[in-house]
Amino acid sequence: MYDAAIIGAGVIGCAIARELSRYNVKACVIEREEDVCCGTSKANSAIIHAGFDAKPGSLKAKMNVRGSQMMEELSRELDFPYRRNGSLVVCTKDQDDKKLDALLEQGLKNGVKDLRILERNELIKMEPNLSDDVVKALFAPTGAIVCPFNMTIAFAENACDNGIEFFLNTNVEKIEKDGENFLISTNRNTIETKTIINAAGVYADSINNMINTHKYHITARRGEYNLLDKVAGNHVDKTIFQLPSKMGKGVLVTPTVHGNLLVGPTAEDIDNKEGVNTTLNGLGSLKQTSSLSVKDVPFREVITAFAGLRAHEDGGDFVLGESDECKGLFNALGIESPGLSSAPAIGEFIAKEVSNKLNLELDPSFNGTRKGILNPNTLSIEERNELIKKHPEYGTIICRCESISEGEILDSIHRTLGARSLDAIKRRTRAGMGRCQSGFCSPRTMEILEREIPMSAFDVTKSGHGSKLIFGYNKRV
Repeated sequence: MYDAAIIGAGVIGCAIARELSRYNVKACVIEREEDVCCGTSKANSAIIHAGFDAKPGSLKAKMNVRGSQMMEELSRELDFPYRRNGSLVVCTKDQDDKKLDALLEQGLKNGVKDLRILERNELIKMEPNLSDDVVKALFAPTGAIVCPFNMTIAFAENACDNGIEFFLNTNVEKIEKDGENFLISTNRNTIETKTIINAAGVYADSINNMINTHKYHITARRGEYNLLDKVAGNHVDKTIFQLPSKMGKGVLVTPTVHGNLLVGPTAEDIDNKEGVNTTLNGLGSLKQTSSLSVKDVPFREVITAFAGLRAHEDGGDFVLGESDECKGLFNALGIESPGLSSAPAIGEFIAKEVSNKLNLELDPSFNGTRKGILNPNTLSIEERNELIKKHPEYGTIICRCESISEGEILDSIHRTLGARSLDAIKRRTRAGMGRCQSGFCSPRTMEILEREIPMSAFDVTKSGHGSKLIFGYNKRV
């Protein structure tokens, strides 16, 4: 019998798990994919929003501002990349600049600090590559960028180290009420729990609707992106937004914490909740749309494109907390943008709600720190040479584009919730995220997985079930 079962191991589910692990609790996380961070959490803008664009009094506004305030300290505790680079919402000469005033007022009501409107002469000193049509902008110094993979994995590892169990490759098939408790039937086993925390992303409505008389409906909103090589990473320093519309915050141009440039997303409501394919029209629109705010974006440096899905609930706001109609069911539903920014605050809120219901006590042995994978590039030459003397595997470079060593890949495999696929290693180490997009390093990485797990080469996958990479021999000696 579990006290709590969290469904979904994206950034929201893992943030809740980490906060819940502060208590004396028997809890688990149920995830249908082969790893954490396999849904929306791995395909988004990687932005920590300041909190000015959410409606005052909404859960989006409250969680965004609180989450943003928590993020820097969390990045130090859990050792994931974070940079407060600031953001600009730009207004062109053909747009109504009063909308900037409304965003400023809204942000102040939400409690966002240091917001101000800048005129063009000040903006161009800050960002020389802004479009010639930009006349003014709202500047939010508290806006930031983060690594969403490392952030989610950090939450998960710390939660697991503090006693939360993770059931991966486990798909929820049915949920039933059993008195005051719940029975969760999966493809692997049946889990009995006192409470359920629904953090299932675009499928959170389906999970809720299995047991709750209050039904919800989530629309998958696809956003497509272009990722540019690091040679383009300094084209802008701030995150450049356009004036928001009813479909979202528009196409942005932003640096990433790893030095790339990111352009996107589009916004398209689709029926397919697995529809993470990119489209010719979607990607084709990014160049023209982004040029409204930033000129001369070097799209010849695009190294990959991807798409992610946002979980848009019909009501337009986050749905958080215990259901009135189904006691013991706690929803974290409709978590679209600014979901990544809000994750720490949502984790804090839901964990507190569950702890109050179950009368949980804080665990004095809770350890809130976690150390990420060592990046030898952060060491001095002397320190790196000493590391290689002790651990020669750090002297063998597997991914040349990102300078990722065998030592880092070994760490990703053998640490808490270790990687079991190429994509899982990629998210933890960046091996395969560079200019060649794993064209050179994937065979070497596969050999390491085969040796270290150990496993057959025929069982190595790109991203779990249905993605095997080797199916036979083309010749034998």
